[in-house]
Amino acid sequence: MALYLKLAMMLVSIALIVVILLQSRGAGLGGLSGGDYGGSGYHVRRGVERLLFNVTIGLSIVFFTLAILNVILVG
Repeated sequence: MALYLKLAMMLVSIALIVVILLQSRGAGLGGLSGGDYGGSGYHVRRGVERLLFNVTIGLSIVFFTLAILNVILVG
C-alpha cells in the first residue's frame, strides 16, 4: 500500500510541475523567471489557459489528499 501511495504521489507531482510550467505566459523561457505580462490589470482566463488553471487546482487537491493519506496510513 505504501509503495502505491508513494508512486501515485510521484506521478501527481510530476504532472503538477508540468502543468504549472505550461501556464507561463511570457515569450520563451522569459516567462518562467517572472517576465512582464505586457500590462497590469484584470485578466480573464479563456480556453486552454482556463483548462490548465482548473487542472492545476485539481492536481494540487489530489496531491494534498495523497500526502494526508500517506501520513495517516503509512506514517
